[in-house]
Amino acid sequence: MTQEARTLAGEHSEAGHGPAGLDQQDREPAGPAVPQERENAAQPRPPAGPAAGRRPGAGTSGGGPPGKRRGGPPPRAGTAPPSWGAVLATTVRLWWQRRGPGGRRLIAAAVTVTVAVLLLAGAAIAVALASGSGSGPGAAPAPGPGATRDQARQLAASRAAAAARLAAAAWVAQQVAPDAIVGCDPQMCTALEQAGLPASRLLYLGVGTAGPLGSDVLVSTAAVRQKYGARLASVAAPDVLASFGTGRAESAVRVVAPDGAAAYQASLRATQSAAASAGRRLLRSPRLHPSAAARQVLAAGQADSRVLADLAALAAGHPLRVIDFPAAPAGASTGLPLRTADIAPAGFGTARQPDNLRVLARVLLAEPARYRPASVARLRQPGGQAMLRITFLFP
Repeated sequence: MTQEARTLAGEHSEAGHGPAGLDQQDREPAGPAVPQERENAAQPRPPAGPAAGRRPGAGTSGGGPPGKRRGGPPPRAGTAPPSWGAVLATTVRLWWQRRGPGGRRLIAAAVTVTVAVLLLAGAAIAVALASGSGSGPGAAPAPGPGATRDQARQLAASRAAAAARLAAAAWVAQQVAPDAIVGCDPQMCTALEQAGLPASRLLYLGVGTAGPLGSDVLVSTAAVRQKYGARLASVAAPDVLASFGTGRAESAVRVVAPDGAAAYQASLRATQSAAASAGRRLLRSPRLHPSAAARQVLAAGQADSRVLADLAALAAGHPLRVIDFPAAPAGASTGLPLRTADIAPAGFGTARQPDNLRVLARVLLAEPARYRPASVARLRQPGGQAMLRITFLFP
């Protein structure tokens, strides 16, 4: 292990900083159902913000306890203070009762002038508010053109980062094994929980917390990249499984290399060499009928070893077409094993078993847990023919 890897491992070994439940036992996922057509993945709900806390002493005046006033009894429950209009009307009525007929005429004239002045002042205030920013009383004046452009850019960047986090969280929930530990910053961890991941699977990456080497995959956001810098890709997490967004808004799902990048790359090359040998043997099977693109993937060792095992099991008893291996997600590193394959029977069904796709699906779902696909979906090819898409989770 390199010195940088030891440094990252040392961060992970700090006691008391990681979330509880990281020693969760492995569990075997239940066998998936076979949908007639692919269903759209449910969009995760946006992460909820923290509840606003009440400031100490809020609601008090003059340092006294809440609900008490200086110089008088506490207000009666359920009564609201009178409006300024009511106060003004009461004052005028009392003055009117205390003056004689002559004084009342003078007071009436004064009241008329006062009311007119108040109405004009209210109209002026209403016009001033209407000409402001339009966001209600007390709103600040509209910012200048330069400030508006800056605010618009900041808002667009914030929205782009939030959208990338949600997309990455949905992808992790669908494509990463249920016993894998996922490293994330606090905002990303919230998005992952909203997508359905339990807190026991999340490793919080931040100031004073565990290092990334304690996770199986991590989501690289701007906060994570700022904390770990270049050694994140060069030592801790060298390959990208999928990427969402661009620039500072990018959220990339990366593979963690606990023994360092060099050991990880050596293991990946050995796996690819073994897969190429198995793929070339599989191509010699008379029951396997791959397309030109699928033949190239099998010969180059680009297919996941679990996919190869299932193709061999199916071809042992059924003529099988390997239509294609769908491309890796956007932003994925080259050379990673392809975990998805499109297959179909290479012949017609029989009178007793007219639907060969259903037969193939039953064989796949009867495989041992290690070789049982996480997803077996019935889809349509561009020409209208039915096919099965099998998908395995990472790792």
